[in-house]
Amino acid sequence: MSLRRRFFGHPFVLTIIAIVLGFAVASVILLLAGFPPKESIETLVQSMIGRPKDISSVIIRSTPIIFTGLGVAFAIKTGLFNIGAEGQYIMGCVVATMVGSMLDFPKPVAVLMVIISAMLVSALYAGFVGFLKAVFGIHEVITSIMLNWIALYFSNWVCGLDFFHKPGTIGMYPVNDCTYTMVLPLWKKSEAGQAFLAQHPFLQETLGRTDVNIGFVVAVIAAIMISHLLNRTKKGFELRAVGQNIHAARFTGINVGKSIVHAMMISGALCGLGAAFYVTGQSPHTVSTLSSFENVGFNGLSVAFIAFSSPIGCIFAGLLFGGLLYGGAGLQSKVGAPTEIINIVIGVIVFFCALSYLIPRFVDQRDAARESRRRARQKAKEKARAEKEAAKAGRGKKGGSNVN
Repeated sequence: MSLRRRFFGHPFVLTIIAIVLGFAVASVILLLAGFPPKESIETLVQSMIGRPKDISSVIIRSTPIIFTGLGVAFAIKTGLFNIGAEGQYIMGCVVATMVGSMLDFPKPVAVLMVIISAMLVSALYAGFVGFLKAVFGIHEVITSIMLNWIALYFSNWVCGLDFFHKPGTIGMYPVNDCTYTMVLPLWKKSEAGQAFLAQHPFLQETLGRTDVNIGFVVAVIAAIMISHLLNRTKKGFELRAVGQNIHAARFTGINVGKSIVHAMMISGALCGLGAAFYVTGQSPHTVSTLSSFENVGFNGLSVAFIAFSSPIGCIFAGLLFGGLLYGGAGLQSKVGAPTEIINIVIGVIVFFCALSYLIPRFVDQRDAARESRRRARQKAKEKARAEKEAAKAGRGKKGGSNVN
């Protein structure tokens, strides 16, 4: 394998190419729509990383997407396509809000109970999809799509229940303070906290003006743990074996049905973990009636595709998505370009990531053609050398006969 083939076949390089092409297509569309491409892209980037507050907001916006991306990536690694991440995320949000609004325990206990509840419900919701596939052979895409809608309408039904519905709103009662996962939520609102933050502009921008929480740190730890589980443990080997060749896995004695259910449950639990940190770590700390999907789970699908199902790659892909979604608002307010441009950029990036397998193939074809031409030139040189030596030998024989 040539060096160029290894270079263009690396997932990181393919992702960078897809991102560049995505922004190139967006620039053309901006130009056709009458907006200056260079200024628009600069405004987008400035809105993402221009101030400490923007960077903090991007990280906060990215955290739930990283979790759902991890869930989808894990499922893909085990041969499953968890398109139901959106529904599992919604179920996690609903249960986290239900449990969090009723708890009044010490903070560590309350936070742990909310997280476990959300993860458990989302894991069971995804595990049901795995059970249907393992026992009845029903494809997970069909069942998970239907369960997405069931989760949405279940959420709206719970929001309307008298016990959970907050009067005067379209949502549920928010979770109690004891379940918050933000960094120093009460201190930064106190007089002492505000006085301290006023003397430190950076902390005022990041900690004082945004809901900084521990979710991103947990997401990074989860990505490392999932990577270790898949690549360094017996259970991960079994799950990947089932995904790569279900018949060979069954022949070696692996319980295929059990592995499918476990893979879906772990995938769903990651989505539920993201839901728990969304509810406990960001305002308004509640769930409202939904008219459509919030696309956190569906964006997780795109994150997993861009990261080529790499758990570590999901961190950076999630940050990219969070930055684009957050920076899109600045693009509209400062340049006047519609936020739909951001969706176009995301769609094009995912599109080119899906076609990225063509790049190594194209490189292979170019290398093969170059090698073919090299061999042809080599053969031509050898033929010319042989003809030259034959002609020289013929002249030698002719000269010898003349002497005789």
